[in-house]
Amino acid sequence: MRAAEIRECGRPPAVAERKPPVPGDGEVLVDVLAAPITPLDLLCATGTSYFGTPATPYVPGVQGVGTAGGRTVWFPSPAGMAPGDGSMAEAAAVPESSLVELPEGADPVQVAALGLSAVAAHMALVWRGELSAGEQVVVLGAGGVVGQAAVQLARTAGARRVIASARSPQARERAARAGADAVVPLDTADVAELARRFADAADGPVDLVLDPLFGAPAAAAARVLRPGGRLVNLGSSADETCPIESSTIRGKSLRLLGYTNNELSAAQRASSVAFIAGEAAAGRLAVAHETAPLEDAAAAWRRQRDGRAEGRIVLTPRPAG
Repeated sequence: MRAAEIRECGRPPAVAERKPPVPGDGEVLVDVLAAPITPLDLLCATGTSYFGTPATPYVPGVQGVGTAGGRTVWFPSPAGMAPGDGSMAEAAAVPESSLVELPEGADPVQVAALGLSAVAAHMALVWRGELSAGEQVVVLGAGGVVGQAAVQLARTAGARRVIASARSPQARERAARAGADAVVPLDTADVAELARRFADAADGPVDLVLDPLFGAPAAAAARVLRPGGRLVNLGSSADETCPIESSTIRGKSLRLLGYTNNELSAAQRASSVAFIAGEAAAGRLAVAHETAPLEDAAAAWRRQRDGRAEGRIVLTPRPAG
């Protein structure tokens, strides 16, 4: 079979012929239809992640969509985090217990593009963030997959107003297409100026901030939270530290909450994936993405890594149909 291989950490994958995987006890063979190139894939392949340096060669791909036993399924993989191969191949051996069957009408590529990024947005909003109908939400970094999904999922969860923010004009356009009521530019690190922009865009105090950025944007968004408001942090794309004042936290008795998909149980993850796929199949959830054939994995990898892609790139080892 054809597969993408990481042969040397820090370099893009090369496409090669490999023996098809042989399923072990409790595993099934999945014919892969769609394999997204995610930030976690890129990080693990550098050899500098907290998971350590992966043994090479290995097939990357921490998640994918394919067919098994007549079903269309989403599946996870520990590739790059633990020994074993991932989704960027024509076939993958996957524990049957980790498969999530997708609803009829779900587009494999769109579900792959959403994947665990959308799961993070969903669970950070409704589980960790306890979003209630009628609340006002700020989504930071809303041009990325997590942010685009969060804007749409906040709306379907009943948020009365969703304020997005993003750095580049292209990212702000993606946030607007996702359905944000207002989009705030993040083109400065001036916390007071960003806070003013959020306040101008808001209809009164904000109830919940979804934050994959940290840094100055998070500090600014915290200033417009209502007393008892919540900020859920699930990333640090802007900075590893945040200049939030103690008086802001104490003065409003704010709740600062951390989130990671790693905290989810298998059942929670499967339930969220199924929900995400259902929303996508119903036409209520979509994110900007591109497709590329498996043969173009190296070029696609470089474009995703360098930020030159229009959204998430999804490799198609076995295009549907």
